Amino acid sequence: MRRSPPQKFADYLPIAFPAAMLGLFFVIPFGIMVAISVFKRVQGGFYEPSFTLANYARFLTPFFGEVLSFSLGLAALVSVLCLLIGVPFTYMLTRLGRRAQVFWLIALLGVLSLSEVIIGFAWSTLLSRTAGLSNLFVWLGLMEKPEAWAPGLGAVLTGLVYQAFPYTVLVLYPAFSRLDPSLMEAARTLGCSPRRAFVNVVLPVMRKTLLATFIIVFIFALGAYLLPQILGRPQHWTLSVLVTDQAIYQSNMPFAAAMAVFLVIASLLLVGLSVMISGRKEIGEQ
Repeated sequence: MRRSPPQKFADYLPIAFPAAMLGLFFVIPFGIMVAISVFKRVQGGFYEPSFTLANYARFLTPFFGEVLSFSLGLAALVSVLCLLIGVPFTYMLTRLGRRAQVFWLIALLGVLSLSEVIIGFAWSTLLSRTAGLSNLFVWLGLMEKPEAWAPGLGAVLTGLVYQAFPYTVLVLYPAFSRLDPSLMEAARTLGCSPRRAFVNVVLPVMRKTLLATFIIVFIFALGAYLLPQILGRPQHWTLSVLVTDQAIYQSNMPFAAAMAVFLVIASLLLVGLSVMISGRKEIGEQ
């Protein structure tokens, strides 16, 4: 069937409500945020209407550069770790029976139902010195005395990977479940080992899906807010935490709005890139 373009006004009615919700809850708040980002901060007050690019000029300062580079590096590292763990896990999951697949998918959905606060404080307890996993390692004779692994960069990475891992699997699962098993069989027939066949045959076929998954997890980790505060130190705070710090504790709403605008635009560009990659993949399959 060929889709025909809308011919009259009534043809646009099905998208009227979604468009109204998008405008009410995204376009209008984003417009207000853009307006505040060019306002002038008043000493001893809040801000006053004006037009200045000084808030965006602060993006060129070493402080903002350090926070931005850490946020981008942390998001990229979380994405890579999720793919390194999620790709073989999802591939083996699709090779299990239907009941086992349903069990693991329900377990992953259960992780998604957990609040970020619960995840943060649970990992802060597991990585603490008094009641953490280091006490188990001492009991097993692997360590001499218990140690505290939180707060720290490793704790932040652990929490973010734990939280993003279900998203990684759920994005990869449809593509891996549709993968033709004859590809592995042909590679094995030609003398490839299972590991070599997976690396040289399966991964190249899934490269667009892997790239789209990387971008999705990257966006998720880039907006991390609570876990860096609960599991990390101030030097491990991401750009999202800095936005809240500037808006609430530093009373610098224009600079916080400018950083928020930057985050929204960066996320939209990454989402558009992911959609473009998925669209090209569908066209290639057709």
